[in-house]
Amino acid sequence: MHTKEEKLAAFGRLLDVLDNLREKCPWDRKQTNMSLRPHTIEEAYELCDALIKDDKKEICKELGDVMEHVLFYSIIGSEKGDFDIADVCNAEAEKLIFRHPHIYGEQHADTSDDVSALWEKVKQKEKDGNKSVLSGVPESLPSLIKAYRIQDKARNVGFDWDERTQVWDKVYEEIGELKAELEKGDKERSLKELGDFIFSVVNAARLYHLNPDTALELTNRKFTNRFNFIERKAKEQGKDMSDMTLSEMDELWELAKAEQHDA
Repeated sequence: MHTKEEKLAAFGRLLDVLDNLREKCPWDRKQTNMSLRPHTIEEAYELCDALIKDDKKEICKELGDVMEHVLFYSIIGSEKGDFDIADVCNAEAEKLIFRHPHIYGEQHADTSDDVSALWEKVKQKEKDGNKSVLSGVPESLPSLIKAYRIQDKARNVGFDWDERTQVWDKVYEEIGELKAELEKGDKERSLKELGDFIFSVVNAARLYHLNPDTALELTNRKFTNRFNFIERKAKEQGKDMSDMTLSEMDELWELAKAEQHDA
């Protein structure tokens, strides 16, 4: 691992490279906050892909891409006279110090739950801070992640079940209500009940310390791998999947499960 001096030198080198590109490269010169925004979102998702795969080399690479964007926005901010990378780093350091009074102050927090609860209380006291407990949840978050964050923030102020096992009554209640509306054929109410059911499942995942977004993505990948296996095997057998029976595809599905060693 590198020394602190080497890390600072590497950070400075990257900043110098980006300053140089901003000055001399036609593509980099024309970029704005809005033109970079979609690329930033893409880079964040590519980092998430690498993290899911636990690919150390890719994680390192994608972290660099995300960092490049952070620095690029800072360069643009500096050009406008709004802020530079030093302001970004100092503001974040000050925020972290303020939000960790159990480390930098006289508060006490012995567990991660204590820290989370303290974090929410401190954020409410911040100048220009959130006006309500849930106002800090970004509107643009994907719905599954947003549900988890909403529930987690509510928990931090005590709005939660006394025992996590109590959540299952709610899950069963919601799936019963969904089934009833589906049987009635009421599409609008069924959609709302489906949302309530998913929300309750996310709540259960949170209470058992499982991230529902990560869990669903793992299942997406597992399904994709198995389905690709069926396609590949069908092709090897000279068959078209659309002409295969469900029983034939199920047989290949079970074979995929066995070969890929997953549940």
